[in-house]
Amino acid sequence: MRDLKDYQASYEQLPFEDTQIKFRKRKVIETLNRYQPRSILEIGCGLAPFFNDYTHYDFFTVVEPGEHFYQNAAAHARGKNNVEVLLGTLQENCEKLTERPYDVVLLVSLLHELSDPAALLASVATLCSANTVVHVNVPNAKSVHRLLALEMGLIASVYEKSDTQRKMQQSHTFDVDLLTELLTEANFNVIERGTFFIKPFTHSQMARLQQAGVASDLLLDGLYKLSEYFPDHGSEIFMNVQLRKT
Repeated sequence: MRDLKDYQASYEQLPFEDTQIKFRKRKVIETLNRYQPRSILEIGCGLAPFFNDYTHYDFFTVVEPGEHFYQNAAAHARGKNNVEVLLGTLQENCEKLTERPYDVVLLVSLLHELSDPAALLASVATLCSANTVVHVNVPNAKSVHRLLALEMGLIASVYEKSDTQRKMQQSHTFDVDLLTELLTEANFNVIERGTFFIKPFTHSQMARLQQAGVASDLLLDGLYKLSEYFPDHGSEIFMNVQLRKT
């Protein structure tokens, strides 16, 4: 069982994660701008709930199991009558959530952290209509920094858990094909998939490059766009899926 208190503390101390979050948000906002949902469900918001970044909705629900992250989201939601923040897991809140249809469900940086991601996806499926788009995001086993570590002999496989993964209690390591397989088995069709943000080095190394002034905002923006040329090797995978029509 995951220690949520330890996870929340480790999350806040993770070097370079603020920058990674910025590009993760950029990809999510691209998706939201494309589909223009009026109702959104975010499952697991961390310290940066998306209702602060995308505001063109009628209603926004956040489900967050971590007490600290929940309290932070609730504070940000104060005064927003069209934002609801629920404490607990999706499964614990599922019955209440079925009362409202959602246009988009956000599973951002979550599935790789769960011991049983298929169980979560089964619960998500119960909340989806035929038109609901589920946006999924996970780290990429075939990120450039992992391939480099493999060729340097630092790891035996790109699927080997890194120190960061162990620290963050992450259970799964996905590449594009493995994530597609998981989502397909959960009765979803992948309507769009790819990777984003080419990250040449580890989080701690990237943080040192930032501190030294080498990894400028311009360079980082270029690394985000560079994934167009290396579509399987960005640092994170994104997929937009819908329930398979029977």
